[in-house]
Amino acid sequence: MSTTIGAFIAGGIAACGAVTVTHPFETIKIRLQLQGELQSKVDAPRLYKGVFHGVKVIVQNEGPRGLFRGIGAAYIYQMILNGCRLGFYESLRKGTTTAIFGDPSVQSLGVNIFSGAASGILGAAAGSPFFLVKTRLQSFSPFLPVGTQHGYKNAVDGFRKIYTNEGVRGLYRGVGAAMVRTGFGSSVQLPTYFFAKRRLVKHLGMEEGPALHLASSTASGFVVCCVMHPPDTIMSRMYNQTGNLYTGVFDCLYKTVKTEGVLAIYKGFFAHLARILPHTILTLSLAEQTNKWMRKFEDRILPIAVKDKV
Repeated sequence: MSTTIGAFIAGGIAACGAVTVTHPFETIKIRLQLQGELQSKVDAPRLYKGVFHGVKVIVQNEGPRGLFRGIGAAYIYQMILNGCRLGFYESLRKGTTTAIFGDPSVQSLGVNIFSGAASGILGAAAGSPFFLVKTRLQSFSPFLPVGTQHGYKNAVDGFRKIYTNEGVRGLYRGVGAAMVRTGFGSSVQLPTYFFAKRRLVKHLGMEEGPALHLASSTASGFVVCCVMHPPDTIMSRMYNQTGNLYTGVFDCLYKTVKTEGVLAIYKGFFAHLARILPHTILTLSLAEQTNKWMRKFEDRILPIAVKDKV
């Protein structure tokens, strides 16, 4: 396997490739989640009526660039998040398994979930300011606005305005919700991916290759979306707020459910699914390839003493 640094870089590169394809669905998902915020169903206007309608109206009014708002911040966030998630997962899993069972090759579902959640939470905390700015850039629309509108010119302008008005604390607004959301998703993403992979090899006789990676990633992506979407909705709203509309994760959840109903936390679910399935498939499939390239690269530059420890 690659070193921890190598796996971090490989995971980040894989995620950037995936986000290039899936970013438009993320934009639509965020606008659907913010649509009708703290309004009853009767009063809330439906500017975006679903995934395909969202694509249509954004392209009509804002052009293709409207779908890719915040892509620069998204690249940096994905490098940090998935670099941590894919880079530290195996190290955490092996270290924890060795500490508990004395054998790093033991497969424990509990340890796998813990390692996935811990690596994801690290990445979410480190990358939170970039996701904050990305969310605010994606929610902005001069034609069909939903939620609070911020009007940043670009990511750098967003960082500057947030820091000027709110300080460092403002850049980490909603970080608790981000850690919960990513902890949920990460706790199941890699464990379900490797679980599906082992079962497909054992029961269907599939061999290592793109088909196995694709099938395993699809199973993982669906589970991730189901588990992660409610905290994802809460996170989007906390990131996009100004002032103190919500005092915390549970306050946001309470106000959302009380005003809009329980199903409000699943707003944008199909847009999320349209985004997370190809994103997970591309990230994990590309990660298999980028890890191979990173191992070849490290074989050329690392001393033998270091390679023997990896």
